[in-house]
Amino acid sequence: MSFNVLFIAHAPDADKNKHKSEINTGKYHLFSVVVRNQAEAVDVAREFAEEKEIDTILLCPGFSHSNVAEIYDALDGRVGVAVARGDGLSNKISAQARKRENYPKS
Repeated sequence: MSFNVLFIAHAPDADKNKHKSEINTGKYHLFSVVVRNQAEAVDVAREFAEEKEIDTILLCPGFSHSNVAEIYDALDGRVGVAVARGDGLSNKISAQARKRENYPKS
């Protein structure tokens, strides 16, 4: 048995079937999937929670509070949902990079 975590990130050019990875140490099993939008994020969260017995979902900073709530509600509170957020300066740097790459506003 391992601690199973799913990391989900957004990218406007993502293909959820192609842009994914998996790392398994035996005790820690990390899945990552890059999705195009919120609808795909919800679908991926449901799929992995069911098929991979995910304990926690970690979301990239681009997810809004309502996005987080939607994912949590879609899983009926059975899976922990957290967001990777930085301090003010880190958030500003990240926002500038996303703007430079023409990411949609979250």
